[in-house]
Amino acid sequence: MNDTVILLHGIARTKKSMEKLAAFLSGKGYRVVNVGYPSTRFSIGDLVDIVRPQIDAVAKEAGDGHVHFVGYSMGGLLIRAFLRNHRPPNLGRVVMVGTPNNGSEIADFLETWPLYRKFYGPAGQQLITDQTAMIKLFGTVDYELGIIAGNRTIDPVSSLIIGLRIPNDGKVSVESTRLDGAAAHVVIPANHTFLPVNKIMWRQALSFLQDGRFVS
Repeated sequence: MNDTVILLHGIARTKKSMEKLAAFLSGKGYRVVNVGYPSTRFSIGDLVDIVRPQIDAVAKEAGDGHVHFVGYSMGGLLIRAFLRNHRPPNLGRVVMVGTPNNGSEIADFLETWPLYRKFYGPAGQQLITDQTAMIKLFGTVDYELGIIAGNRTIDPVSSLIIGLRIPNDGKVSVESTRLDGAAAHVVIPANHTFLPVNKIMWRQALSFLQDGRFVS
């Protein structure tokens, strides 16, 4: 196999959080590039410009192999914004994991808090449920996309903010992960914080990368 998988972590994380997933996919024959980026210092649009040189180089090095993407949480939003204007000609499949495609009620609740604004920076302000300002940034999904959502929470306060009867992973509701144009969507028993190291998620991501579908 000469396919490449590019990994993008979530906000306030580093590429270290994706290392176990990277090792798993490497073991399945993929060339894996785990991309780090300063998630709390810039807007999503600016982050696209920051990661673009590395991703463009990876796509060129891939030759006739496909370049797939896996994005955790805000990493999925960064993929959407990147593919809007910079899609590699050899684009393969895209997997989003716990990505707040329709925003997060937690961001709505915290967006005016000084500590939240300081810690999560400009991108944190873009995670709200009113995504009107983000339409031009993201565009439409016209690539092969699979979405993985979690429905287990260990944070009762966050779940109360989202809604006690609304399935969620403690940070993002299952409904918020959905996106028009996606080829497949699956819900797994996982918590948002630990999604990157969840082995069920690994197997589902691998299934979509290989076959364009999730395991039922």
